[in-house]
This record gives sequence, structure tokens and C-alpha cells, in this order.
Amino acid sequence: MKFSPKIFNSHSEQDGDFFLGIKRILGFKPKNTNIYKKAFLHRSVNKRDDQGNPMNYERLEFLGDAMLGTIISKHLYSSVPEGDEGYLTKMRSKIVSRKHLNELGKDLNLLSYVESRIPKSHFGENIHGNVFEALVGAIYLDRGYTYCEKFIQSRVIEPYVDIEQLEGKVISYKSLVIEWCQKQKKSFYYDVYEDTGNDVLKHFAVKLTIEEKILAKARATSKKKAEEKASKRAYFALQHKIESP
Repeated sequence: MKFSPKIFNSHSEQDGDFFLGIKRILGFKPKNTNIYKKAFLHRSVNKRDDQGNPMNYERLEFLGDAMLGTIISKHLYSSVPEGDEGYLTKMRSKIVSRKHLNELGKDLNLLSYVESRIPKSHFGENIHGNVFEALVGAIYLDRGYTYCEKFIQSRVIEPYVDIEQLEGKVISYKSLVIEWCQKQKKSFYYDVYEDTGNDVLKHFAVKLTIEEKILAKARATSKKKAEEKASKRAYFALQHKIESP
């Protein structure tokens, strides 16, 4: 019986394409591509290993998050010798913020490698950052700390980390407004309610009240986003007071 060579070659061709794609992203050759495949495996695929353990990117995401924090911390410690613990912590938070990690994942087009039973259009924004962290975890397991540091240096630090710009970058307007209210001993609260508009997606509306006065309103597809949006509007309304000595 004769078999078409394509039957035998199709899987190896896919493996070859995956290897070349990952090599391009990493900037060096991966040793064990199976580790990287797991970094792009969504839990919806419901795969398990020989011991019955779930196979998806979530454990690698946990590891990558730790490695990313460690390497960024080392870079900041060396680059900013005058920075105290609070300053270094704030700078690290800005670099590894969820928004920034999502941008990194998008820039590398990591979503195109994700294996899932859920349509990719249904994923939220955080999938990009989650997979980026999983990729960092895979690099550590495959090639060790040195290559992990090399990847973060070339893909994160060199193109994106500018200390002066980071110093002026706001991570959370909500945190700034709350901190100011607490320092000034001003009462505040967020009034969150479901917005019954005509949008396809459910929206939430928020009123931010400070000293019994509604200072800002906003709406978004989640309570967290709506609160941040309202906080940003309140911040700019109060900017001259918040930033004054």
C-alpha cells in the first residue's frame, strides 16, 4: 500500500513553520519546541499530559511573570543607583503593567500562534500579555536564565524602557485620585451601576463623588475600566490641586 508523502510531511511542515516563527521572535534557536507549543495552548483545548495534568499556558505564565519581574528588577537596580526601594518598585510596575505586556504581545503577533477552541475574536485584551509571560517562562525552561535575560533585554528593555519617560507615565489615575483624597482627608466614593443602553455589549456607568459632589462620570464594558475612565477625568479636573506642592 502506498501513502502520499503529504500525509507524513504535513505535521513536520507545521513544526518547521512553528520553529522558524519562534526562532524569529526569540532571536535564537529554541531547543525544545514542545515547551513553546505549551506556551500557546489555551485551556479551552482541554489537553492533558501522561499523568493527567492539564496542559495549557497558565503555569508558564506564572513562571514568566516571576522571571520578567526578576530581570526587570535587576536592570533597574543597576541602571538607577540613586533610586530607593519605592522608586524602583514604581518603575518596575510601569514596565510590567498589564497594558504594557499586552502591547508587547501584540507587537510580536503572539495571538497568531495560540491554539484554542474559542474564536480569537472573543478573547479579551489580556490574552496578549498572558501569552507573552508564558513565552518568557518557556524560554527559561528551554534555555535558562541567560537566554531569558537576553530576550527581555532585546524585546522589552532596549526598545521600550526609557527611565525619563517612565517617570512621567501614569499607571492608574484611580490610584492617584484616591491617594490625593486620602492625603487631603476628603470623602469619596464610586457609584457603579449597569448601563441599560442599546449597545451589543453590556456597559457599566460610574459616578465619582468627592466631598458629596459628582466630579466625573464614565461608562465602559467593565466596572474597572469605567472607574479608571472616571478617575482620569477627575484627575484632569483636579490636576492643579493634585500636582501643587
